[in-house]
Amino acid sequence: MNETFNTQEQVFSPEDIEKNKVISFLAYLIFFIPLIAAPDSKFARFHANQGLILLIFSLAIYIIGSVTTVIFIGFIILFIGWIPILVFAIMGIINALNGQAKPLPLIGKFTILK
Repeated sequence: MNETFNTQEQVFSPEDIEKNKVISFLAYLIFFIPLIAAPDSKFARFHANQGLILLIFSLAIYIIGSVTTVIFIGFIILFIGWIPILVFAIMGIINALNGQAKPLPLIGKFTILK
């Protein structure tokens, strides 16, 4: 039973997925934890990349909301911007714990960590 799973042009072995599920979910809290705890895991690296992209997206929302000159508009941007960030983080955590490597909607197609 040596099957592999193809996701987004990457191959993840069932052993890699099972061994690194919990470590991979930590990528959505602090993206570099899986890189330190499981440096050879492709599955953990995939979720670390998704966590890093989510962090960059979060910083962009924060910067755009913070530099808005009208306080009320900045508050609306921050409030509306944090909703998808929270939803994406929950989706990523659920995917990691279920052993799935689905890219996050809208932002998941980008790859920084290879």
